This record gives sequence, C-alpha cells and structure tokens, in this order.
Amino acid sequence: MPLRRERTRSETKLDWADEVEQAIPSLLDSAKKKNKGDKKKEGDGEPAAKKKKKEKKAVVDPSAKVEEEVKEKGAFRKIFYKPTEATLNMPKKDMLEFQEKHKMNLTGRLAEIYKPIQDFDDYSTDPKIMSVVKDFLKPTAIQSQCWPIISSGRDIIGIAETGSGKTLAFSLPALPHILHRYDNPVPGLPAGPIMLVLSPTRELAMQSQVVLEEAGKASEIRSVCCYGGVPKWQQKQSLRWGVEAVVATPGRLKDLVQMGCLNLRGVSYLVLDEADRMLDQGFERDIRQIVGETHKGRQTALFSATWPDSVRQLAHSFLNRPIKVTIGSEDLAAGTRITQIVEVVEDRAREGMLVKLLNKYHSSRKNRVLIFVLYKKEAARVEQTLKRSGWNACSIHGDKSQDQRTLAVEQFKSGEVPLLVATDVAARGLDIPGVDFVINYSFPLTIEDYVHRIGRTGRAGREGTSHTFFQTCDKLRAGELVKVLKDANQEVPESMNDFDLCIKKKEHKLYGAFGPKDHLGPMKKATKITFD
Repeated sequence: MPLRRERTRSETKLDWADEVEQAIPSLLDSAKKKNKGDKKKEGDGEPAAKKKKKEKKAVVDPSAKVEEEVKEKGAFRKIFYKPTEATLNMPKKDMLEFQEKHKMNLTGRLAEIYKPIQDFDDYSTDPKIMSVVKDFLKPTAIQSQCWPIISSGRDIIGIAETGSGKTLAFSLPALPHILHRYDNPVPGLPAGPIMLVLSPTRELAMQSQVVLEEAGKASEIRSVCCYGGVPKWQQKQSLRWGVEAVVATPGRLKDLVQMGCLNLRGVSYLVLDEADRMLDQGFERDIRQIVGETHKGRQTALFSATWPDSVRQLAHSFLNRPIKVTIGSEDLAAGTRITQIVEVVEDRAREGMLVKLLNKYHSSRKNRVLIFVLYKKEAARVEQTLKRSGWNACSIHGDKSQDQRTLAVEQFKSGEVPLLVATDVAARGLDIPGVDFVINYSFPLTIEDYVHRIGRTGRAGREGTSHTFFQTCDKLRAGELVKVLKDANQEVPESMNDFDLCIKKKEHKLYGAFGPKDHLGPMKKATKITFD
C-alpha cells in the first residue's frame, strides 16, 4: 500500500535564525557582557592601535558561529529539533550535575550548546514518533544527550556500556529524517533505503531491526534485516517491494549490492553499531567499501562500547566534525548494576559446580539463566549434559542453522526454555531484560567479550548477577579481569592474587609497538617517496 502522509508547508519553512537566538541566550548574553567590558577599557590610556585591535576581537559575535552550525547544508534536511523552554532554561549548574551523575563527557565543536533533555516531551510531542517510548518513564542518559545532537544535524560518536539504550538512541532521531525524505524526494537520487545500520553479528542485527520496526510502526516506516546464513530470496523480495531502512551485516550487504539488489546512493542516515566488534571481526575493508557507496552528504552516527585506536581511525575517516558523547569511561568498564562473582576452579570440577549454581540460581526452574561457553563443541556437550540431568535447556552456536538459532532465542525470550547455552555469538546480540543470571562456564579469549557477556544481565535499569569460572589456562587475562572488578567496586577473590596481574599493553595489529599512540590520534596514510 502506498504510504499516506499529510504535508505541512509550515514545517519546511522555518526561520532558523530565530531558532538560534532562542537556543543560545546564554552565549548572546556572555557576548554582550564581553563587549561592555571592552568598552570600559577604552579609557585606560592605551595606544590607539592596540584599542582598535581589541575592538576588532570583541566584535566577533558567537551567534554567527552557531548560525553557521545550525544552518542547513547539503541536499538533505537534518535539523528536526527545537529546544523547549524547560531545556533552554536549564541552569548550567543542573546540566553539570546531570553530566557528573551519569559520568558523561562531551567533546567536539560547540558541544556545550546541546543541553540534555529531561523528559520525552522535551524532544518531541509527535505521537507517531514517540509511540515507541510510551511505556518508559524517562530517557536513558545516552538518549537524553544524543537525541538533541543527532536531530540538530550533527554527526555523533556514542561511547556507552551495554544495555544503556544505544539502539533507541540512534533509531528515534531517524524517524523524522526518514519521513521528511519520503515526503520531499531529492531529485536525481535512485530509489533505495534512506537509513542504513551496520551490525557485526546476525543476532545484533535482528535485535536492532526489532527495535527499529517497533519504532517505525506508527509512522509506517518499513525496514528489513539482511544477514548471512539464510537464503537471499526473502531479503531480495523485501528490497524489491521497497524499504526505508536496512539493518545488515557487512558481508551479506556487500553481496546484495554487488548483485544489484540494493542501491546505497540515497542513504542519508548511516549508523555503525558496535564498531569495535566489526573491526575485531575483520570487516574494516567491507565497511569502507559500503560507506563509499552511500551519499556524501549523509549524516553518520557511530556507537561503540569502547574507544580503541582502530575505532578512532574509522571515525576520523567517515564522520564530519562529530560530537563525542562518553557515558562512563572510554576504556572497558562493566555495568555497576551487575554483581560479579569470580571463582578459580579446576577444569574437571566445572560440571559439578555448574549443577550447584543452577540449584541455587535456578531453583524455580522458571527464571532465565544464560550460560556462556567458549567453543561450539563445548556448547553442544554442556547442553546435552544439562538435558540428561533433567534441566530444560537449549543452545545457540555457529554449528546450528540460522533457523535453529532463531528458534532457540525465541524459546528463551518467551520463557519456554529458561536455560540457554551460548558461545560469544550471543554476547552482543541478546537484549532480554529478564535475564537474572549469567554464568561464564568458560572464560572468553578477550576481556572485551567478558564485559559484553555479563552485560546480558542488569539491563533496562534492573539488577543482575554474573558468576565466572576462572581456570589456570586463563591466567593471561587475570590482570585485566581484576582491573574490571576493581573499577566496578566488586570484590576480588584472594585466589586471583596467585596469578601475574600485570596488564600487557595492547599493540597495534599491523605495526606492533610502533603503532600510533593514543595522544597522537590515528596513524597517517603512508606516502611513497621517489628520488630523482
């Protein structure tokens, strides 16, 4: 069915200069005070030449910089946000207290003019756009700060822990952008998606698409999820029917573009979700090729749980003067709502200890418990062991087909099967608020995966508990694990002191110890030198 929407000319004809004057009264007042102060200094007996120089510096009006910032540029309209009186009148003291409470840090050009919103009505009162948050009381910290920035047309970098609401932070501002593009088509652009979300794993892509589908339901915005492991015909059919948003993994999206099923030249809203994970999986070349296919005047949002050099270089390549919003630490940090318990155990003792933990944490046989293992064969073995012992369990790992993996996740979400054994494919893809306990049967290969594993519990403001088995073979991660525990104010078991707690500095993947340093930014591209 064709989409029916009413167009209002008043929405497109806005006086942005008036909006700027309303949005930054504090900056204008400070400029006037500065001008008065300079006039008082004119009678100090200074040489005329020096007076003229000072007067020229004082004439600079900060509103001119902000007008330049909020002025619409390029082929697409990107500004859809107008601060309310409550947001404009927020004292600077309250704003600093809010940022300090949530350990929030903003960097970037004119980042100080974007005040966080306190309520959903401060962002938008359109029922079609805000219908997805009708069951929530207030926006999360990452949402309250990111929504005004994204809807003001700025590129953004969001660094926050898992379970902080990053998916809705970039999905909700996309709705007015898509609606305006649909009602006001840009001449010369081919038919295709307006919004593109790149995700590292199938599970995370499916989860993001569920949120985006729910958010766009009232606005009749169509979306499709494209990922590998399943036949292409159904995804190709959805693309032929027409969609406004595409959520995809890099590999499958690249295949669809090469087959001519998808044209990305009209993408004006690009999201790189869990960018650190995509780079770890070796998708950098695919990402660069995909981003090169999108429109140059696009708006880009990059979200990640950490801020390593590789992600920094990616942001430097694709984002235009972004504002970086950091919730918590740029380094790896676990959620403070999660109680972390670590036990040093022997390999053969793990099965017996797992049964004891299930009798303790899963005595009702109804609450959800997520068990993480390291290898696919180990996942199948633990699942069969639990089933033979009378536990209702299922598993998700790479040896299972996509249909089997989807069925296992759905059974776990509904509570039909309350025990799920999973490898790290589920470490970043499951957003199930009802997970009470996470058990790390095997410690992961990296500390980043550990943080994302335990982040499956304690979501949406709830409390959670993680229980980890640490073996002698995991000793190389001992120092990093102790640091994560101390940073989250968790108890460190005395048996961990038997290991070497030194943390080896991470080296550049290509250049080793000669790679770029943190304070120098990304490494410059090599240039060929020729001699005469």
